[in-house]
Amino acid sequence: MHGMIRLAALALLLVAPAANAQVADLVSQSAFRVCADPANSPASSRDGTGFENRIAEYLAEVQGLPLEHTWFPMVTGFVRNTLQAGRCDVVIGYAQGHELVLNTNHYYTSTHVLISRPDDPLASVDRLSDPALAGHRIGVVAGTPPASHLARHGLIGRAKGYDLVVDRRVEDPAGDMLDDLEAGEIDLAILWGPIGGPLAQERGLVATPLLQDEGAPRLFYRITMGVRAGEIVWKNQLNSLIRRNQAEIDRILLEAGVPLVDDYGTALKVIN
Repeated sequence: MHGMIRLAALALLLVAPAANAQVADLVSQSAFRVCADPANSPASSRDGTGFENRIAEYLAEVQGLPLEHTWFPMVTGFVRNTLQAGRCDVVIGYAQGHELVLNTNHYYTSTHVLISRPDDPLASVDRLSDPALAGHRIGVVAGTPPASHLARHGLIGRAKGYDLVVDRRVEDPAGDMLDDLEAGEIDLAILWGPIGGPLAQERGLVATPLLQDEGAPRLFYRITMGVRAGEIVWKNQLNSLIRRNQAEIDRILLEAGVPLVDDYGTALKVIN
């Protein structure tokens, strides 16, 4: 029995290096291969105008590699049909701790934003616990953390919900929400900052980062790049790439209108 256990252990030791090598071999050495949603503007889009597109272009350039995209809508099956299929090697934006990918170190932290018309007195509101929000109709993506906060403060009854998981090639909840805001159908809109901030900037609306609200669930998230499970060497290479180029990544994000906050979501990030 003990001999069989020793043989099994030896077999695992012999197989493990080969398996690790096979995983590493999936990463292209001749191109920077990015998995992306073709219609997730303002983050990524097939026309290359998204801020994640610009980050990918910059990182490909500093590596001296051509940029290649594999396009797939970020719905159920995204990771399976892109990263896990070996068609590409990195997702530029992925929330820290997501079990479907191996996360790099986070390269920015952002939070949800409250969006208002610039001429509205509500433009000064910076927290969902503000009594000034009572009686107002607020747009929120159903099932997201801000919806829980609205419920806690008695604001969910008049809220208007928008779908969370959609194929952005045919549906645009964020755009619909801001159309409703501009039309007066809702008084305020709440969106994830990397989506809401750039869209508000484009439309001349006011996007206020939500930094003051306490209690669960949290409204801020750390964003990483995602790679295949087991690709530790590739993850470490990307960590080094991010660290060396953090200043330019910050510039791209800020130029796009993405609100950058500290690692604890309590204040705007200080940019050196």
